[in-house]
Amino acid sequence: MEAEVVAALEPEDDQQGMYLTFELDREYYGVWIGYVSEIIGILPFTEVPELPAFVRGIFNLRGQIIPLMDMRLRFQKQFVEYDERSCVIVIEVGNNTVGLIVDSVSEVISFEEADIIQQPMLSSGVSNQFVKSIGKVGNAVKLLLDCDKLLSNQEVEILTNQKDEG
Repeated sequence: MEAEVVAALEPEDDQQGMYLTFELDREYYGVWIGYVSEIIGILPFTEVPELPAFVRGIFNLRGQIIPLMDMRLRFQKQFVEYDERSCVIVIEVGNNTVGLIVDSVSEVISFEEADIIQQPMLSSGVSNQFVKSIGKVGNAVKLLLDCDKLLSNQEVEILTNQKDEG
């Protein structure tokens, strides 16, 4: 799969409701387009011992060493072998760049404010740490992720140390 580049985006009002949507196990998720730097095919990566299971390893993207996170494993779903539709969404969160392996990328959707619902609490009063809100598209929903919470501070520190050593 050829690398497909999404232009570097600055947080602007006209991008506020824009989300790149992707599929995992027949469920749809979205990340705010302001986090996305590019979408690429699965590249060769190096496994690193003692990292959390959802971190598949690190890879070299034009000289930058980037941790690679399998979103299926991060969300405690069953691992599946990567295929021609599998791809990596490269996101930048703060000073960190991370590659997110997803089953496939769907489309960029622009949500109106009325179509975004803040995540409701579950009956037990617990909310999902990764889901920031829910986007409505006709009769379907997209779970809109909070990229700042995909990695805990401790996980960021572990990955930063691995990148520095790599």
